[in-house]
Amino acid sequence: MGKRALINIDYTYDFVAEDGKLTSGAPGQVIEGKIVALTQEFIEAGDYVVFAIDAHEEGDQYHPESALFPAHNVIGTKGRDLYGELAAVYEANRDAKHVYYFDKTRYSAFTGTDLEIKLRERGIDEVHLVGVCTDICVLHTAVDAYNKGFKIVVYQDAVASFNGAGHEWALGHFANTLGAKVI
Repeated sequence: MGKRALINIDYTYDFVAEDGKLTSGAPGQVIEGKIVALTQEFIEAGDYVVFAIDAHEEGDQYHPESALFPAHNVIGTKGRDLYGELAAVYEANRDAKHVYYFDKTRYSAFTGTDLEIKLRERGIDEVHLVGVCTDICVLHTAVDAYNKGFKIVVYQDAVASFNGAGHEWALGHFANTLGAKVI
């Protein structure tokens, strides 16, 4: 049996809080308990737990998202802080060898990062995805995981988006096109 990893994607103030810069709002807030419970479960089991967090430079005119979305998750702002109770779970476990926090600058947690290397080094072949936004960063991470040969599990009550139709479409895409197990 292979090993698994939990990938927490962008569950930050800007993406979840009522006054976040690119908030998923209520849909993102109601999944907090499930994300926190899963994160604690994976940490306690000794599984690899990843926090893949969006990082943008203030006024970066060259980043493609600058033309698509308002500035968000800007380095040095509270917008990048993990949201709610997830912040406390991370702080309590940040020094554990099986907890890994890194910045990402694109939708996918794999693009321009060492995530794949970290997973392969540990013999991990199954990624469990939680976070926001279902139809953007979670989706692109899942597509890359699929293309790299990882098994994928997505928790439908631990992902959310500011786009309800996009969220529903992505859940179907995970299962029907990427072969993910949607729980």
